[in-house]
Amino acid sequence: MTLYALARGLLLALFRTVWRMRVAGTEHVPRSGPLILACNHVSYLDPPVLGCAAPRPVTFMAKIELFRIPVLGPLIAAVGAFPVDRGKGDVVAIRTAVKELERGGCIGIFPEGGRVRPGEERAAQPGVALLAYLSRARVVPAAIVGSNQAIRLTKISVRFGEPMELRPAAKKATREELEAFASAVLANIRALHGQEREHRDRRA
Repeated sequence: MTLYALARGLLLALFRTVWRMRVAGTEHVPRSGPLILACNHVSYLDPPVLGCAAPRPVTFMAKIELFRIPVLGPLIAAVGAFPVDRGKGDVVAIRTAVKELERGGCIGIFPEGGRVRPGEERAAQPGVALLAYLSRARVVPAAIVGSNQAIRLTKISVRFGEPMELRPAAKKATREELEAFASAVLANIRALHGQEREHRDRRA
């Protein structure tokens, strides 16, 4: 058993027991081939929650500051995460992500570029579109609900949407096409978030 599988198994048991985690839409997640999981981000729990909810291993970009934290840095590196410097265009991180996708891997990304507070809205960062364009990977939008209230032991749920593909009109995608695709991905994430919240309210 790999360290990733062990960590995922332990965390999944924790999320199901303590936060009664529910997952919907896994049928939309391709089990093989290059894939980008694009998700909302409201809590530090979101990367492990998304990794546990996904039916295949996920490699995450993580801000470089996390790798400088004792214990946490070596741990997230051991399960496959790699650093990205959000303060500038990190070419090394992009190349690392593209190589992982070209190997048929799955990358987890948060298109809003960081954690978003309740009521705050950010425009989509272009990274998700750039990775999809460079790797020809499909993008599956995902939404996490409840992780920002985990301290209250609120239920956490995850919903995956249908795969999306970036199809530029010409061989080279334009900036406008990349921006439009990134915005469409974020719009789908927000729609999924609304659907999942409505579902939770009906079940409450």
